[in-house]
Amino acid sequence: MDWNRIEGNWTEVKGKVKQNWAKLTDDDLTAINGRRDELEGRLQKRYGYAKDQARKDVDDWFSTLP
Repeated sequence: MDWNRIEGNWTEVKGKVKQNWAKLTDDDLTAINGRRDELEGRLQKRYGYAKDQARKDVDDWFSTLP
């Protein structure tokens, strides 16, 4: 799966995002709207991650998707 498919299927994928990062609010998920950079930014804000940590977490999560 590539990131474009996540953007295109955001309504289905955002439930998996919420399962993985429960601190993200529904407003966060709406604002993210499938954009990877926005997801990383929201993780930095909600979890206090450094930019590299947010990128690694997203990469790790992305690698688990079918």
